[in-house]
Amino acid sequence: MSRRISSSAPEVVLQAEADIRERLPDREFDFVAMSAVSNVYRAGTAVRNHMERTVLADYDLSWIAFTVLWVLWIWGSQETGHVAQEAGVTKGTLTGVIKTLQNQKLIRRTPHRDDKRRVSVSLSAKGQRLISELFPVFNEHEIAAVSALSLVEQLELARLLRKVTNHISSVPTNYSD
Repeated sequence: MSRRISSSAPEVVLQAEADIRERLPDREFDFVAMSAVSNVYRAGTAVRNHMERTVLADYDLSWIAFTVLWVLWIWGSQETGHVAQEAGVTKGTLTGVIKTLQNQKLIRRTPHRDDKRRVSVSLSAKGQRLISELFPVFNEHEIAAVSALSLVEQLELARLLRKVTNHISSVPTNYSD
């Protein structure tokens, strides 16, 4: 039987991690770091997939489209560069998402008064209604996603993930020097 790192069964994942260590016995790898990063990625992917299948599909939204609506709902009108940064996507990716959201009449684009290359986006009234209706449902699924953890564990998980997120920006990108 193939053991897969992408399994949702903890015992299968543990066996897959053991298989990886067994496959790479003569190499100096940090398997604890490998496991930690792999599990951060898998957890994020699992939550994202769950949200897209169970919550966002009903609203015909992708994860990124939801994130854009949420950013605009919380912080108001933003230049596209700021929205891309907050959503964690490139400006090129954001362009397609904005086009889709504009076609759905959920956002408005406003050209900059002095610089036509700059554009701001904001929620339309329809977008405001949609995110106001959607977010409580989304949050119920966020609660469900972490319900296996105690409140103390949830706070610790959030703290540790913020720590990793803050640290990664200072990690060198080129190790060949």
